[in-house]
Amino acid sequence: MSIADPFRTKGRLEGACLCGAVRITVDGDHIAAIGVCHCGICQRSNGVVWGAFQANAEAVTVTGKVARYASTAFATRVFCPTCGSNLWLRDNDEGAAYELMPALFPEASDFPVISEIYIDCAPAYAALAGDHRRATRAEYEAKHPHIEGDL
Repeated sequence: MSIADPFRTKGRLEGACLCGAVRITVDGDHIAAIGVCHCGICQRSNGVVWGAFQANAEAVTVTGKVARYASTAFATRVFCPTCGSNLWLRDNDEGAAYELMPALFPEASDFPVISEIYIDCAPAYAALAGDHRRATRAEYEAKHPHIEGDL
């Protein structure tokens, strides 16, 4: 059983970027919980802690113009070209789930943190309290051999 299983749900969430130019609807399967990453790329991308919830690709509808940045060989980050809001991260594999920024969705403010990775890379100001699964860089990368380099 996955740590996310108790948080798997179906339903509708509606979100938007800061300026409202990009609207995202999740209508279907998603995980109502947040995974957090403290790797260097995520820190630089968000300026602090990076956290997201997952939604199945077929459940996500996006309206508005977006910009993409291939931050690694295996994933692309997407943002609003008008206001710069981070929207999602998505693996480059066909049909990969969306890792959506929770602050775009008012309902996601109630989602708990269920995992935190690269905890040994977290700056002092970004320490998270709570009882959730944690992994160091070495622990996470040992389970994900496709990740290489200075994340």
